[in-house]
Amino acid sequence: MRTDIFARLDREPEPPKIEVPRMTRTRLALFGGTSAFYLAIVVAVLLSTWLVTLDWKIMLFRPYQQWPELHAFLDYYVVLGQRGPTAVMVAAWLGWRSWRQHTLRPLLSLGAALLLLNVTVGAVKLGLGRLGPHYATQVGSAELFAGGDIFPSGHTANAVVTWGILAYLATTPRARRYLSALSAVVALGVGLTTVYLGTHWLSDVLLGWAAGLVILLALPWCEPVIAVVEAWILGLREQLRSRRRLVPSLPVATGGPLPGLFPQRPAGAEEAVREPVGAGSGRSPAGRGPGLPTPPLAAPRAHADRHAVRSERGPVGPAGSRRPPHSRPATGG
Repeated sequence: MRTDIFARLDREPEPPKIEVPRMTRTRLALFGGTSAFYLAIVVAVLLSTWLVTLDWKIMLFRPYQQWPELHAFLDYYVVLGQRGPTAVMVAAWLGWRSWRQHTLRPLLSLGAALLLLNVTVGAVKLGLGRLGPHYATQVGSAELFAGGDIFPSGHTANAVVTWGILAYLATTPRARRYLSALSAVVALGVGLTTVYLGTHWLSDVLLGWAAGLVILLALPWCEPVIAVVEAWILGLREQLRSRRRLVPSLPVATGGPLPGLFPQRPAGAEEAVREPVGAGSGRSPAGRGPGLPTPPLAAPRAHADRHAVRSERGPVGPAGSRRPPHSRPATGG
């Protein structure tokens, strides 16, 4: 048994018992409070309140001009909120966890969270149609219903969901606390980076944080559906494996005949070919059944008959005659 640190990288012999998060009272209270905060931001932007004024003040302040030395670094840091690269990185990690723990729940949880993110955030983006700071047309306006897709911030919401799912799927309370703090710092930094670069209003970022947190808090309601989908996929895999096991296989012994490839000779055919030349046809050779006829051997028999005719000639006389010794019968008396 391995005791080094790399033993934790090996596949576990059987699926571990992992406690699935439930919708507790604390989580339900956080879900309700975050949803109320979400609605409050939407209403504040719709009514063009002090929040919209704050958006314009930060936009006109132009943070990217105040601290230009941070621009190069933050251009790369904001990628941590981009959906494509982050989804690939997190899916690779959760795929390894699924293989190690013999379960599809990590990957299915990530898929459910991303699906909810695309549906909810995308619907609000297209429904409100807000323009970004770089495309604003009127100072002090909320820039709503103008064909934009900036409210809420997709980078911020994606950072909350993608990195927060690691904390949601943690197997120990200690790992859950550390990963929750790490994902919160990353999501906070991504949101503020979009404000620094001037690609989002501050209210966009606030709504993105709320949208991502609402999705993470609502994931326990998706656990029964995730369990059903996992059972269906695993059952389908077992059906495919059982079909492969039912395919008949014909093993061929070493040196044995190949079934169905070439026509086989009878058992006595080979022995009949090997019969000696002078064997008679009236008796059965050794190893042959009494009912099997002796195959004709034309060439050997003709050769034997020729030798037999020559053996009947008489010896050669002294004069070199080769006539037979018998004389002709006399014709006269």
